[in-house]
Amino acid sequence: MTGAAELLAVWESGLPATGPRRTLLLHALARGTGQETDALLTTPVGRRDGDLLRLRRGLFGDRLTGRLACARCGEELEFDVDTTRLLDAVTDPPATVTITDGGWRITARPPTAGDLAALASVSADRARAALLRRCVLDGTTDTSGIPAELADRVVAALAAADPGADLRFTVPCVGCGTTCTAPLDIGGYLWAELDAWARATLLDVHLLATAYGWGEAEILAISPTRRRYYLELCGHA
Repeated sequence: MTGAAELLAVWESGLPATGPRRTLLLHALARGTGQETDALLTTPVGRRDGDLLRLRRGLFGDRLTGRLACARCGEELEFDVDTTRLLDAVTDPPATVTITDGGWRITARPPTAGDLAALASVSADRARAALLRRCVLDGTTDTSGIPAELADRVVAALAAADPGADLRFTVPCVGCGTTCTAPLDIGGYLWAELDAWARATLLDVHLLATAYGWGEAEILAISPTRRRYYLELCGHA
């Protein structure tokens, strides 16, 4: 079980970091201490997101809730998703997939966490081509020569091989009746939750330290239930 002090250390390390770096920190936490960064970066995206979902479930429970705007009418919608349903889509992908078409034979590997981190600053219109260049393993350096239809098949095959890499949920719009489908960035979602938890926890530490003179380590060692009770006694809850 991850302790409060360890969570706060991860949060502190991630404050000045970019989104991909924060996700890497969370993935290291999910895998446990001593995990090498290279191993994390070579993890297929679906497997990484499964690790993050399990970490999130252990920290904050089974339900993911939030809001999104309908792309058609702008109505703000609430969503509520069970992590168990999302984890059903997470499987161990094969090491490679091969697509043949006429004289073409393309072998590619599923995208990894390192691929996404490397492409974080690439514009959306260039991202697919850049991802193909990284994932195609045939020694084909000029992937721009692959016919567009064949490139589409390679991308579709990679997506089918690692369905957990593109977790999505659907929400019916109460305004226009459209069914909205949105991707789930579990790294960003979990970071936002950790950030809110850390700030609330540090406020608790401040209030209890002021009231009782305890140190941070002493306060974090107290269970959340007892900590809340002490705050109620101080009139701060």
